[in-house]
Amino acid sequence: MENLGYYNGRYDLLENMTVPMNDRACYFGDGIFEVAYCRNYKIYSLGEHMDRMYESADILGIVIPHTKEEFSDIIKGLVKKLDSHEQLVYWQVSRGTGFRNHAPSKDMKANVWITLRPMKIKDIYTPMTLISLEDTRFFHCNMKTLNLIPTVLASDKAEKAGADEAVFHRNGRVTECAHSNISIILDDGSVKTAPADNLILAGVARAHLIKTCREFGITVREEPYTLDELKSAAEVVVTSSGTLCRPVSHVDGVPVGGRAPELLRKLQDALMQDYLDKTSL
Repeated sequence: MENLGYYNGRYDLLENMTVPMNDRACYFGDGIFEVAYCRNYKIYSLGEHMDRMYESADILGIVIPHTKEEFSDIIKGLVKKLDSHEQLVYWQVSRGTGFRNHAPSKDMKANVWITLRPMKIKDIYTPMTLISLEDTRFFHCNMKTLNLIPTVLASDKAEKAGADEAVFHRNGRVTECAHSNISIILDDGSVKTAPADNLILAGVARAHLIKTCREFGITVREEPYTLDELKSAAEVVVTSSGTLCRPVSHVDGVPVGGRAPELLRKLQDALMQDYLDKTSL
């Protein structure tokens, strides 16, 4: 198959799939989601993505109709149905289906969506450009919910500005990017990244960066930092499932980073090798 869509056990090409209009994802974005990449039909960091999904589900009171192992097995089976071994793997769980009512019924059964399409991870060695935006999103950024209008708007502004991403800040304090985490390498060789509080969605790739830094003996400080600190950092690094660890060359049209290329390359190579090792035949 070229691509695949799955909904509560039924699957077909994406263009042939339909979902109920009364699915609460359609009315309220009432659900949670995850994204991972697949190579050689192996899904990178699937367990970590599943852990985060079930944590978000617990916070929101959504009862996923499968155990982590069952859910993982469903996705693992579906990726093998595509012609391409390199895939973008997306899955979401909405609270359920029912007539539009803000308060969901207590007996509502959650719906499982999965989509698969051919895609490679991005070239992590090509620098990115960013724009900065005041973070006006709500205060539950730690939950990976379907309510992505602020992200959509920020991404649209970035594209119109000719940038790759938008970095959010709250009164000057950097939080994260529209659909990535962001960290900085300081002149002393240490790494600073925003704390995993309710103002950011702590990404799987962010966790990999922290783990790799500590394996190399690089100090990591999970604490707030400002937009000014970001712009004056030795390097600025964006992490996500699709970029792993990608440098930033410009923010708001002003050059940034470029002062610790060897350390940056060391981290990139290690993270890329981890991806290749864990998705190899």
